[in-house]
Amino acid sequence: MGGSTVAETLVVAKGLGRDFQDGNAGRIDVLRDVDCEIASGARIALVGPSGSGKTTLLHILGGLDRPTAGTVGWPGLGAFETLRPRQIGFVFQSPSLFPALTAAQNVGLPLLLAGENTGANDIVASLLRSFGLGELGDKLPEELSGGQAQRIAMARALAMAPKLVLADEPTGQLDSRTALRFFDAVLDRLDGTDIALVVATHDEAMANRMATRWTMDHGRLTTGHRPGAAAA
Repeated sequence: MGGSTVAETLVVAKGLGRDFQDGNAGRIDVLRDVDCEIASGARIALVGPSGSGKTTLLHILGGLDRPTAGTVGWPGLGAFETLRPRQIGFVFQSPSLFPALTAAQNVGLPLLLAGENTGANDIVASLLRSFGLGELGDKLPEELSGGQAQRIAMARALAMAPKLVLADEPTGQLDSRTALRFFDAVLDRLDGTDIALVVATHDEAMANRMATRWTMDHGRLTTGHRPGAAAA
């Protein structure tokens, strides 16, 4: 892994809990007493069955939701108000592209919002090429397949070269072979950087490419490194 030799702690969560109102059933605990940290350069696969709390945890770690118990802080990322898009890139289960913008404009939107105009076109073009989308820059989202749109969403998350990328089932709309090619392109793009990557996935082949595995089960999190695994 390139970059600094000492990992910086980007996110710290302690005793996280999150519950939701569920009609007449009362409140349902989605997260229960979760402790975790994310360091710079981390490559983390977040696995577990549907409904185990993976998406909720990613949303809280990315500042998109707040816990109902415990604390989350971003010591290596700065103030909460400045987390996105400069410090954290997020890829949702659905692509969430802006329908009136072309693929290239969607990728470049974080740069535009942050006022990063210098070299923006080159950054967008490079990202599109990295994910095999170089010929689709002028296409609108409605003209893209689901898999193409999801790759655009990943490119958009990487546009600002944030310190942390959180991806929620980013290859869910791709067949297994295309998914692995795409994911390898993501890892290649991050190679030699200190950008941390946390990916929620059901794909074991993808999870096995990561250095660390977190497992969610009924709202509880088990963290651990896989011996012999190396970060990309």
